[in-house]
Amino acid sequence: MSPFIPAAERITKARALIQKARKLPAPEDLGWGNFEYVAKVKDLLRKAHELIQFIPLTSGMPEETKAQAAQVEEEIAQAKRDLLR
Repeated sequence: MSPFIPAAERITKARALIQKARKLPAPEDLGWGNFEYVAKVKDLLRKAHELIQFIPLTSGMPEETKAQAAQVEEEIAQAKRDLLR
């Protein structure tokens, strides 16, 4: 069983993963380097999403925490648009 991670810490870790994805160097070629870059970005953004996906569905969670989770979801979507297009 995995350890319990508080919602605030999950949000912080998700934002750190988004920043890590943004800091990956973009490949100069369109060959395998591009494939590897896309895979790394998608993996980091998937991990960020998995950290916060159940926060809005949790009962008893403060509304401000749910709003922060929704904002992180928007940041993930924006990072996908920025990095993969």
